[in-house]
Amino acid sequence: MIRAVMVMNTQGKPRLAKFYDSQPVDKQQELIRSVFGVLCSRAENVSNFVEADSIFGPDSRIVYKHFATLYFVLVFDSSENELAMLDLIQVLVETLDKCFKNVCELDLVFNYSKIHTILDEIFFGGQVLETSSAEVMKAVEEISKLETASNSITLVPKSVSGWRGR
Repeated sequence: MIRAVMVMNTQGKPRLAKFYDSQPVDKQQELIRSVFGVLCSRAENVSNFVEADSIFGPDSRIVYKHFATLYFVLVFDSSENELAMLDLIQVLVETLDKCFKNVCELDLVFNYSKIHTILDEIFFGGQVLETSSAEVMKAVEEISKLETASNSITLVPKSVSGWRGR
């Protein structure tokens, strides 16, 4: 099971954090700080896999990928394959690149809703739903069309008694 998806910048500021097991906000912030502490202390030439027993409890692992100024992180248990999790990070990044034409940190900050839509298409309740970036993009485009259509509908009453336009 996937326990958390995080994206943070190189200063440790979380740009996206979604926990799939219930955690109070202060505990989530503590976990994010702990994960960043581990990631920033690692050399560039070491593995992207980290045992996370001391942070998330027994049977926890972290896989991460560093792109430009962002760390993309998945926290999961031993029921998941480490290489598959690394591939899922790649799917997430590819999908974000397709949505935002070279995704950057500001895209994550200003498109919070769309980012969560993408996450919800890839993961649900800590389980992997989709591993194809193209399929995720199709779903996101359909959702965007539906949102646009629902936002353009305006309801005008047939008659309003006692109202006079001025």
